[in-house]
Amino acid sequence: MPLSFLTDQSSEAAPTARHHHHAAPDGDDRWTRPYRPGPWRVAIASLLLVLASYLLFAGVIEAAAGSASGAGACLGVAVLVIAGALRSLRMGVWVSGRGVRQVGLLRTTTVPWRRVGTIRTAQQPVRWLALPRTVQGQALVLHGTGEPRTLITDHNADFLGRPEAFDLAADTVEEWAARHRR
Repeated sequence: MPLSFLTDQSSEAAPTARHHHHAAPDGDDRWTRPYRPGPWRVAIASLLLVLASYLLFAGVIEAAAGSASGAGACLGVAVLVIAGALRSLRMGVWVSGRGVRQVGLLRTTTVPWRRVGTIRTAQQPVRWLALPRTVQGQALVLHGTGEPRTLITDHNADFLGRPEAFDLAADTVEEWAARHRR
């Protein structure tokens, strides 16, 4: 089963052509993430899925012991943990011919290209792995009709320790913006 949300839809055989792979023709309305999920994001999702497997096993034990309410509670919590793990893998920035979409754990925000002023990389304090602690780093910032919005940083779960991947993703999103802004 292909897991398209885990990849950047590019070929492994041509890593140099990866940067230009996302140059979609006008009218392409398929949402694509211009980078792969980082190792921190995948590790967190993996740990959540391991926790869910323990919860499911506990639910089976509860059901075998005759406690339907305990089994239901374990099953319900396991389903929530699995949903959270899958949603965490989808988190990030997605682009299409319609706009730029920022997917968070609980909220998704889409900004149409006509409302995007500029998208550029800036040096600024950024949150380290989405924790309250801030460090000096790079951020891809969207300036539009409202307040500036930080799309991705070099210290988030996708790019921590991978500065080349951040540069490639930022360049790709900037290219999409330059191509589709009107």
